[in-house]
Amino acid sequence: MPNLHDLIVIGGGLVGGAIAWGAQAKGASVVLLDEGDIAYRAARGNFGLVWVQSKGAGMPPYAHWTRRSAALWPDLAARLRQATGTDIALHQPGGLAFCLSDEEYIERESLIRRMHNESGDIGTRMLSREDVRAMVPGLGDEVAGASFCPIDGHASPLHLLKALHETLAYRPNRKVTRIDAVPRSFTVHAGTETYTAPKIVIAAGLGSRDLAPMVGLHMPVSPLQGQIIVTERMRKIIDYPTHLLRQTDEGTVMLGDSQEDVGFDTTTRIAVLKKIADRNTRIFPALKDASIIRMWAALRVMSPDGFPIYEQSARYPGAFAATCHSGVTLAAAHALALAPAILDGKLPDDVASFGSARFEASRAA
Repeated sequence: MPNLHDLIVIGGGLVGGAIAWGAQAKGASVVLLDEGDIAYRAARGNFGLVWVQSKGAGMPPYAHWTRRSAALWPDLAARLRQATGTDIALHQPGGLAFCLSDEEYIERESLIRRMHNESGDIGTRMLSREDVRAMVPGLGDEVAGASFCPIDGHASPLHLLKALHETLAYRPNRKVTRIDAVPRSFTVHAGTETYTAPKIVIAAGLGSRDLAPMVGLHMPVSPLQGQIIVTERMRKIIDYPTHLLRQTDEGTVMLGDSQEDVGFDTTTRIAVLKKIADRNTRIFPALKDASIIRMWAALRVMSPDGFPIYEQSARYPGAFAATCHSGVTLAAAHALALAPAILDGKLPDDVASFGSARFEASRAA
């Protein structure tokens, strides 16, 4: 006999986990099916930013959705800590994006101004060389200034994933091979097991491309590699997250961020890591004396335009798909806004423009 639930979520990463948690928090019976450690799990390599200041240039709905998630994050972190005892290590002191030349400063200022005009003011401002040095001691001589957004922050992606899994009917090592679909009734086959529910969410990251068509959805996602360096524990060098560097509660410093189109390859490359180290040591010369303890490559889940995809199947109502490359930033919106809407059988108005039809329109144009 199949396992009967109110909702099946396929994909146990940050996107699927947050949606499953949010639905369960509203009283639904939810099962979370996951391929396990063999999956290309973006959560394992996530940088951990709750980042707003540069999200949504050219697409205001994405900027608004990101802001909504940042505002919801304290509630999510508090509820997960109460339920599991796990500290997600959420801090939202504001975030910095450093500029290493006057040209970079002018380019960043132009971006911030354009986003303000498109999406409204969130308090992001440009800081002069002197202003940023007053906030952050120990900067290198090349730092020409920075942008600062007061609602940016960071959290531990691994602690977040752990807390989500602990609260759910999490089923790892269940590779989905088939979905039998009729409107508002879905039976999922994973090995010898079957699961049935009136609603289903495909949130399997890069695996969504193959699973979505089984329920009449289109998820044209592809991998984009990013590499990260982690140093030994250091004295406190910065109180703010940045788009290239953040210091964890444990004292280690994480350095990024790279973007390499190399398919499904997760091999680290010394040339790329050298560029990451070079830029960050120009920002913080103290890093030159730090030992590297870890480095890795992971795969972002990217749509053709880089923005999320949220969609309900027209052919099989009750089937939804969700994907993004900002699993930490958007976790709170997925849990506290998207999941309740899915239980109600619709997507939130905030994400009405994120369907895959936009890619067909773009190709036609």
